[in-house]
Amino acid sequence: MGEDYKAATRDGHDLKLVYLHGFGSSAASGTVKTLKELLPEFDVVAPDIPVDPAEALPFLRRLCMNEVPDVIVGTSMGGMYTQQMRGYKRICVNPAFEMSKKSKVLRIGTHEYFKPRKDDATHFEITAEIIRHHAEMEECQFDGITDEDREQVWGLFADNDRQVDGEAVFREHYNQVVHFHGEHRMDEDVIRKVLVPLIREICM
Repeated sequence: MGEDYKAATRDGHDLKLVYLHGFGSSAASGTVKTLKELLPEFDVVAPDIPVDPAEALPFLRRLCMNEVPDVIVGTSMGGMYTQQMRGYKRICVNPAFEMSKKSKVLRIGTHEYFKPRKDDATHFEITAEIIRHHAEMEECQFDGITDEDREQVWGLFADNDRQVDGEAVFREHYNQVVHFHGEHRMDEDVIRKVLVPLIREICM
């Protein structure tokens, strides 16, 4: 099946997918591994996202400008950043649009990364300034949305997400919504049966 899809890509070149991970995670996320296994026709690019949004947002915009992805997929906090990558096809999975209000998650202090980072960092610091940067970004994260943007963005929402409820906010700006049975974190079955088919549908 992989070869059939590969034959359908532009000029024989692989398609490109940028994956943006959630809070406290990294490019070593299990989701990245699963996407690479299930989408052999895609070059999957997964950066370690900087902790401070004042650094992360321009970093991710430069990355996408350089990589020119066919689709960007982001989960949770990564879904929030994905929405802001204007001009690309985007899939926001259980997006966390209000990180600054998640006091149990985004709290001042030292935290341990869930997955290893490329720079070998094991811990990160959340400061009052970083929380303020999140709040400032959230105020303008939907600015400048065009009709073309609305056609390029999909929201995937779990029916049993007890951590984030971003669908109402998403629907204020976009209308392409997909529901799936599951929790905040996607398991391999959801990736295989819901996310991967959608990626192929919008990229082929």
